[in-house]
Amino acid sequence: MLKSKKQTIKNWLVVLVLLLDDAAALALVFLVLWFLRIRIPLWVGIFLGLLLGALIFIIHRVVIPTFQKEQVTGAEGMVGLEGEVIKPLTPVGVVRVAGEYWKAKSINGSAAEGEAVEILGVNRLSLEVRRKEQQ
Repeated sequence: MLKSKKQTIKNWLVVLVLLLDDAAALALVFLVLWFLRIRIPLWVGIFLGLLLGALIFIIHRVVIPTFQKEQVTGAEGMVGLEGEVIKPLTPVGVVRVAGEYWKAKSINGSAAEGEAVEILGVNRLSLEVRRKEQQ
């Protein structure tokens, strides 16, 4: 519970810092308007500032859940993906996964060209696959 609370506070601090740079950009816009002697009523400036601040806050609030997501890339990201057999797996052949060709080894017998396979693991530059069950 304590770790979760610390993480939440950290996430809100990150959002606060992101909001501060947006506030600085908004202040710069108002400074340029003042320098160019472009007059806008005070209530319009306050309203636009609050509206922009609320919009930016909502956008950043949507970003917070992405802080908790674990990034899965590389070999771990391939496990579970589906591929297509290009050269028959007897038990070693070639499969296409996400547009890339990989050397693959079938763990449950051979697979013919065009069959769908599921990636179970990555061993160096070779995939360990099994035939996808037909539904």
